[in-house]
Amino acid sequence: MIVLNKVFHFCAAHQYGNPEMSEAENLATFGEDLNVHGHNYELTVSITGEVNPASGFLVDLGHVKDVVKEYVISLVDHSLIEKDIPWFKGKQPSTENMVVWIWEQIAANLKDGKLHRIRLQETPTIYTDYYGPQ
Repeated sequence: MIVLNKVFHFCAAHQYGNPEMSEAENLATFGEDLNVHGHNYELTVSITGEVNPASGFLVDLGHVKDVVKEYVISLVDHSLIEKDIPWFKGKQPSTENMVVWIWEQIAANLKDGKLHRIRLQETPTIYTDYYGPQ
């Protein structure tokens, strides 16, 4: 299996908290992340499929770049995720939820290849991988 990876970067802010929980419960669950804070994210989009024998390529990287920029980066870059992106209404803006949203955005618009994995790195030591819905 061949897996092609393309890396993107964006900056975004978020704030955790659950209005159903008390202040003490929110503090115990989210700690300092109750405050608005931001990250410089690294997004890796991994695609698999058959290599086109004529071109030697798995996908048109220009198309992949256009899809990710239009349907992900342009929406999330310099945003307050849970306020600016309607999909996050009632959801925590965690990397665990973000990878699902990103997958949906890309999979719906990718014309060639098959989305294999979304990796979203939030900090040098924290990243989340998503391999799509079951």
